[in-house]
Amino acid sequence: MKTNLTSSPILPHLLIPMIEKEKQRSEVSEITIIRTKAGVQTTVQDYVAVEAPLQIEVSGKPTTVTMRTPGDDTALALGFMFTEGLIRDYNEIASVHQKDENTVNLIPESGISILPGTLDRNFYSTSSCGVCGKSSVDAIAVRSAFMPPSKQVKVCVEVLTGLQESLSSVQSTFELTGGLHACALFTPEGRYLYHSEDVGRHNALDKLAGHAFMAGRVPLDEHILLLSGRASFELVQKACMLGIPVIAAVGAPSSLAVELAERNGQTLVGFLKKTGFNIYTGSHRITS
Repeated sequence: MKTNLTSSPILPHLLIPMIEKEKQRSEVSEITIIRTKAGVQTTVQDYVAVEAPLQIEVSGKPTTVTMRTPGDDTALALGFMFTEGLIRDYNEIASVHQKDENTVNLIPESGISILPGTLDRNFYSTSSCGVCGKSSVDAIAVRSAFMPPSKQVKVCVEVLTGLQESLSSVQSTFELTGGLHACALFTPEGRYLYHSEDVGRHNALDKLAGHAFMAGRVPLDEHILLLSGRASFELVQKACMLGIPVIAAVGAPSSLAVELAERNGQTLVGFLKKTGFNIYTGSHRITS
């Protein structure tokens, strides 16, 4: 069974608290540690982010395995398949369900072929790299139907410098563990819509992509994507597949990420702080 969530830009607002509560239960593990401070050792309870494998299947056939933080697994599976260019429409999927705590199975509609063999990827990717299993440089780039961006989006400087604080206020799991990447979606006016967290930065974005995909909100062509860390090629690629025109990262971009954003006509901002930021591409969308 699948659900189409269409009453808000990403998810119905009444559903968000329920999902966030369920996510936090699965994302965090409580452990006993010895804390050393000023030469004094104390035994205390602490929290760490959970990391576990997720196997994504198509019609029961294993397609890929990724190391992720449990929670939002069906969204992660759908987002991964979409940002890899394997599915284009939610209506292509007859059902998506969690077979067990570490397996999600997607079943295409009759007549729709989603061949695992078209995934030029080995069966394993780490939480730190979403393209590590690709077998060639040509296999890395996936063509998007939503590039270059068609909407005339403008974002003022004050909106960008306030995004990080908005994300920090809703990162409950990060507050507990300090061990998760996050990505968040905002309107051009700076209104927070939704965010996802994961030990893998690419997984966090795939989770967000999956929710947008299920809600029928792709392309996200009037939105800002905020990344809690650096802007790597794979994250710009996934934003490209979602049609996102403006990407802002707290950390640095890579050279290939800058090249891809430039080629796609996207705006890429890095080293985002309250006090300022760097514009690498698409400066025409930033107003003062």
